Amino acid sequence: MPSDVLKAARRALQTGALLAMACVGAAQAQPAVPAQAALCAACHGAQGNSRTPSIPSLAGQPKVFLENTLVLIREGLRDIPAMKGMLDKMPDSELTSLAVYFNAQTPLPQTTRPQAEVFARGKDIAQKMMCASCHQADYSGRAQIPRLAAQPEPYLLESMKTFRDHPGAGRDTIMAATLYGVKDQELADMAHYLAHLK
Repeated sequence: MPSDVLKAARRALQTGALLAMACVGAAQAQPAVPAQAALCAACHGAQGNSRTPSIPSLAGQPKVFLENTLVLIREGLRDIPAMKGMLDKMPDSELTSLAVYFNAQTPLPQTTRPQAEVFARGKDIAQKMMCASCHQADYSGRAQIPRLAAQPEPYLLESMKTFRDHPGAGRDTIMAATLYGVKDQELADMAHYLAHLK
């Protein structure tokens, strides 16, 4: 009997040690918060989860996409008036730290409820246009291709209209060609669908 108690105690200690090691490993896997992240949070939200309709979330965006976008903005190749001067002279290492940090953050779902008919229409249009062939089946993005799922709906709609109508420097020409001729209502339906994906 005492040996059974000792075995149970030993198993409990081993399990506790394994759990503690797993927690330490998870804590180590989370990147440090770069000093510049607080500046980003002012517009893009805490941990990069935007709650401003016209501003994208950075949380969970692919690292390469974030790095590329930050470089384009810093070099003046992509014009975002609200970000003018913010990245000037920021070294590549700091841009990479921001990309690593925001990539590791968990995207939060949008707080509004989907409209079933609009959601279904948007899903159908996105499937016909084969959007998932680049943005992944769950629209989480990959490499240099951004996450679309759970982005603010007004931001998604405005971005798609910009790609279609005024692609400009620093914008993806493939997206401009893909959205050419797509009607406003179809873009609105797709924006609604993508915004309400988990």
